[in-house]
Amino acid sequence: MAPMNRRKFLKWSGIGAIAALVGGFAARGAMAANRYYSGPVSDHFDGTYFFNPGGEQPRGGLDLLRWKLGGNNIAWPDSFPSPFPQAVPETRVSGDRLTVTMVGHAAMLIQVAGFNILTDPVWDDRASPVRFAGPKRVNPPGIRIGDLPPIDIVLVTHNHYDHMDLETLWVLQGRDKPHFVTPLGNDALIRSRIADAKITVMDWGGREDIGPGMVLHCEPCHHWSARGVSDRRMALWAAFVFETPAGKIYHIGDTGFHRGINYRAAREKHGAFRLANLPFGAYEPRWFMQAQHQNPDEAVEGMLLCDAAFVAGHHWGTFKLTDEGIEQPLAALHAALDARHISRDRFRPMRPGQIFEVPTISV
Repeated sequence: MAPMNRRKFLKWSGIGAIAALVGGFAARGAMAANRYYSGPVSDHFDGTYFFNPGGEQPRGGLDLLRWKLGGNNIAWPDSFPSPFPQAVPETRVSGDRLTVTMVGHAAMLIQVAGFNILTDPVWDDRASPVRFAGPKRVNPPGIRIGDLPPIDIVLVTHNHYDHMDLETLWVLQGRDKPHFVTPLGNDALIRSRIADAKITVMDWGGREDIGPGMVLHCEPCHHWSARGVSDRRMALWAAFVFETPAGKIYHIGDTGFHRGINYRAAREKHGAFRLANLPFGAYEPRWFMQAQHQNPDEAVEGMLLCDAAFVAGHHWGTFKLTDEGIEQPLAALHAALDARHISRDRFRPMRPGQIFEVPTISV
């Protein structure tokens, strides 16, 4: 690699960006021990590694270099302020009300049926294993952590750094001692920082009663996991469905579209949803990202396949992970909705501090 190209590559990626997006590109060793989970073989676990049945595995180091040296990266501004002020949410909501307040990226506060639920909370300035490199947020969290209401449930969908921030989880534990819910293997990571955490660990297809009128289901999504260069796919990734007295919520932290298979399965198993929280950013270049991050057109198709009345869109505009410009996901989302004659009010591209009071739907 020429000296200038090497410097440019390091500037673009940084240690944190590589870890956050790729999680290490060393080839897996023959039957290396799984450091996070030990359990029976299943249709998505081979005894050492988790995988997407009938799907694709993450690409390796040579493809990473090809992507990073491709010259198609569109720079983001250093600051992308939200049009919404930092929110101070209500303490609780009840009855038929359902609200979502955007923190940033995949961190969202869901308030329903008296429960306060945080998804993939990241308050750190970087989505990275280090503080001097890696994706840096371009807007502050949409809620100051001190302005959060009491948190009952913290949902951690997988272990990538833009979704699992152990320092934020540690702060939340000291503040509220919430009930953590996460897929197989991720509990080992959480306990490495919070030894006394209350954790429910779930496998795909699992069901847990987590409070009065609240049932949580763990469902498949097409993704992967890693925290470093040697633990790729050693912890599970998942989507979740909340059954609540105010309606059903389908939450996905990250996913590739995977021919819509998981969306159809969720609709068949659970019926229609009042709300789906769907990612629609961090998708270019498609040849590298399509197996792990859906694009806006695919997110709108997923909305239709799972029969969601409304969508809170996330995973855009806070951490630069991929090549597209900062506002490209928004333009592509609007184009996808308009092409299908779907009201833009049904799929909200959430910005930090924005509060979405989800309309009620007739059953």
